[in-house]
Amino acid sequence: MDAVIPYKEVLHVYWEKATGFVNARCAGLEPWQLIGLTFSSTLLSVWLHGFLFQPESLTSRTKKQFFKLLRKMPLVGAIIQKKIDAALNDVTSSLSFLKDEKDYIKALPEQGMSQPQVLEKMKEYSSKGDVRWQDGKVSGTVYSGEEKLTQLLVKVYEEFAWSNPLHPDIFPGLRKMEAEVVRIACTLFNGGPKSCGAMTSGGTESILMACKAYRDLAYERGIKQPEMLVPVSAHAAFDKAAHYFGMKLIQIPLTKAMEVDVQAMRRAISKNTAMLVCSAPQFPHGIMDPIEEVAELAVKYKIPFHVDACLGGFLIAFMDKAGFPLKRPFDFRVEGVTSISADTHKYGYAPKGSSVVLYSDKEYRKYQFFIAPDWQGGIYASPSVAGSRPGGIIAACWATLLHIGESGYVEATRRIIKTARFLESELRKIDSIFIFGKPEVSVLSIGSDTFDIYRLSNFLAAKGWNLNVLQFPPSIHLCITQLHTKPGVAEEFLKDVRDGIEDIMKDLNAKTTGMGAIYGMAQSVPDRSLVAEISQAYLDGLYSTDVPCSEKHMNGSPGHH
Repeated sequence: MDAVIPYKEVLHVYWEKATGFVNARCAGLEPWQLIGLTFSSTLLSVWLHGFLFQPESLTSRTKKQFFKLLRKMPLVGAIIQKKIDAALNDVTSSLSFLKDEKDYIKALPEQGMSQPQVLEKMKEYSSKGDVRWQDGKVSGTVYSGEEKLTQLLVKVYEEFAWSNPLHPDIFPGLRKMEAEVVRIACTLFNGGPKSCGAMTSGGTESILMACKAYRDLAYERGIKQPEMLVPVSAHAAFDKAAHYFGMKLIQIPLTKAMEVDVQAMRRAISKNTAMLVCSAPQFPHGIMDPIEEVAELAVKYKIPFHVDACLGGFLIAFMDKAGFPLKRPFDFRVEGVTSISADTHKYGYAPKGSSVVLYSDKEYRKYQFFIAPDWQGGIYASPSVAGSRPGGIIAACWATLLHIGESGYVEATRRIIKTARFLESELRKIDSIFIFGKPEVSVLSIGSDTFDIYRLSNFLAAKGWNLNVLQFPPSIHLCITQLHTKPGVAEEFLKDVRDGIEDIMKDLNAKTTGMGAIYGMAQSVPDRSLVAEISQAYLDGLYSTDVPCSEKHMNGSPGHH
C-alpha cells in the first residue's frame, strides 16, 4: 500500500488544479446558467454520439450528402441529369425481356377464358425469349430440368396445390414433409441431435432469417447496435438484411486468393459484433472461405457464425463421396459454426421457391421466430417471413429429395465437378484471360488484363450464351449445372470463348457497348446513388406494360443481338 501513496498524492494535486480551474471559470455564473450549460452540453453530447455512431459510416453519409448537394447545383446538376437520362435509356433499350411487339393484358377479360384458351396463351408466353436454357447455354438458373423429374413434381404439386403449412391441423402430412426436409438437411450437414432449422422461399430469406435471429440474440445480450462482419464477396442478401433489420454491415476484404482475410476479420471484431459470415462457396468467384479459421474466432469471442452455402450446399455435401474431397470442412462438424443456409432449389434440384436455414441448436432458432401474442385474431406465430406459404413447393421439394436419393446426388455432383475441372483446366490454357482464385466447386470466374472482359461477354451473348456479369473487379462467370454436362456443351463453350478472344484481339481499342458498357460505366461512378437510380429503371422494367422498340448493336458480336 505504501507504494501507492505517492501516486495518490500526484493524482490529488492534479485533481485540485482541475477543480480550481473549473471553479474559477464558473465563479461569475449564476446557478440557472450552470444548469442550462450542463443541459445544453448533455444534449450536444447525445446528438454528437448519435451522429457519429450509426449503422452507416460517417464517411459514407458524408459522401452521399456531398453528391446530393452537387446534384442540386444548377449547371452541374443539369449535366449529371443528362448523363443519367442517357444511361437510363441504354438500360431500358438493353432489356431483352421488354422487346415484345404484342399488347399487354391490362384488365380482367369480361368473360373468363376457357381452359384451352388459357393454356394456349400460356404456351405463347412460355415460348418468349431468345435464350434456350435447355441447350445448356445459361449460367446457373436451371440446375436440372430433367423431364421425368418435372413430371413427378407436377403430379406432387397437383396433390398439394391448395395446401398451406400455416394450418398444420388441416394439412398434417405437409407438416411432416417440411419437418423431414429440414431433418434430412441437418443430417446432410452433419448436425447433432440438437440441430434444427426451417424451410424458406429461397436463399435470400434463409440469410435474412439467420441475420434476424442473431440480431435479436445480440439485443438480448445488451448489444444496442449489432454489427455483422461479412466478406465483400458474400451475397447481397446480407446487405438487404442489414438494411431491413437495422444492423451495421462491416465488409471484410479478401486475400489475393479471393478468400476472406481472417486477420482483417479478427481486427474488425468489437463489442457490437453480432455475427460472423463465410461463404461455401461465394457466388462471384466460386471460392470457399476458410471456415475453420473463422470458426476459431467465433469460438474464442463467443460470436454466432453463419456459413452461407445457398449456392453450392447440395454439391459440397456430396463431393467427398463423388471423389472430389474438399480441402477444408465447412459444416456443423466445425466447432463454432452455428448456422448454415442451403438452397434446395439449386443443386437440390427442387422447384424454385425452396431453401433451408439450419442451426446447430434450437437456442438460436427461437430468435428467428415471430410471435404476436396479443393480436385480436388470436396468437399469431410464424417461423419465417411469410405467413401463408405454398404447400405444393414444400411437397415437391420433399419428393425431389426422396426421388433422387444419395446415390443420385453423388452421381450428379460427380458429373458437374468433373465438367467444372475440365473447363477450368482448358480455360487456364488460353492466353489473355485468367481464372480468379482456385475454385473448388462449380463456379468459374473469368477476367482479363489484356482487354475489356465485358466485350467477351457480349460476344458470347451473341452466340446464345447467358453468363453472369460481375464487377469490382470486372469479370464474368459460368455456374455449371447438370445441363452443362451434356455431350458437347463444354466443348462448344470453349470454342466460343477462343473465337471471341480471337475476334476481340483484332481491335483491342474498340469501344464496349450494350450491357457491358453499362457495367463498366457503373463501376466508375463514385456516386453510388446514381447507380442505384439507374438500377431502379431495371426494376421498373420488370413491371412495365408499355411496348418499347429498340435494337442496339454490341461490339464483340458478329451482328445484332
